[in-house]
Amino acid sequence: MSVQAGSKVSNSTFLLTGFPGLEWEYPWLSIPFSCIYTMVLSGNCLVLHVIRTEPSLHQPMFYFLAMLALTDLCMGLSTVHTVLGILWGLSQEISLDACIAQAFFVHGLSCMESGVLLAMAFDRFTAISKPLRYTSILTNTRIISIGVAILGRSFLFITAPIVRLKFFDYCRPHILSHSFCLHQDLLRLACSDIRFNSFYALALVICTLFLDAVLILVSYILILHSVLIIASREERFKSLQTCVSHICAVLVFYIPIIGLTMVHRFGKHLSPVVHVLMGNIYILFPPLMNPIIYSVKTQQIRIRIQRWFTKPN
Repeated sequence: MSVQAGSKVSNSTFLLTGFPGLEWEYPWLSIPFSCIYTMVLSGNCLVLHVIRTEPSLHQPMFYFLAMLALTDLCMGLSTVHTVLGILWGLSQEISLDACIAQAFFVHGLSCMESGVLLAMAFDRFTAISKPLRYTSILTNTRIISIGVAILGRSFLFITAPIVRLKFFDYCRPHILSHSFCLHQDLLRLACSDIRFNSFYALALVICTLFLDAVLILVSYILILHSVLIIASREERFKSLQTCVSHICAVLVFYIPIIGLTMVHRFGKHLSPVVHVLMGNIYILFPPLMNPIIYSVKTQQIRIRIQRWFTKPN
């Protein structure tokens, strides 16, 4: 089904955008997207199951990894019904309430992933700079407190601008730019005073995603300083090896965000397909890649998975 500018929808219904101009290819496009979502959901469930069932993984580093996998799993669940619903030809329409709820979870989970990555950077810094006090610093109680703080920061701060979306007047054509709902996408269609939402959203991005990125960078500067103090070259390499998975996860998260921001800011002349594709990469790439990265680069998880899939002699 093609989305046309003149489409007639009710005042509380919006049309999601698939891949403009490729409507006839949706049956074929649905195959790779279905596979990607299957890998996202099964991969993160597998990581969570491995951490839960393996006693040797009940330590701070893997508790934070479980938070990351749970966040990625929820991100996949929050968008799968609209993305595949379009490609499978089920529906392109979404009600205002459902759209606001999806935007709440997408933005909240994105902020939560950033917070978890920052906590994992602190975990690596503590493990490398204070190895003898590692478990005494990151106790179970402190890890729970960090998790609750990340959860509260992620969802409490975005409640005000998201709730205000319910009371805006949407007088422009109800056609969204992506196959899922975003706060900035709904603002673009509103005819009400959106200044509070615009400034609040910008301040929130600076105080969460940008600040987290700066603090992660500072953490790695301190980690590098701690590693260079180590006399043994072999020990230096071993210490840095424990950070490779986390560095990859940080790049996998922030590069799509930067790419999507650049496309929105400077790519107005680009095809709408590019905007939709970048939006889907932003949503799907981190949840897809994180289980692969940690399954390949983390020896304890890799050995456990290999044990499951290798038949005993």
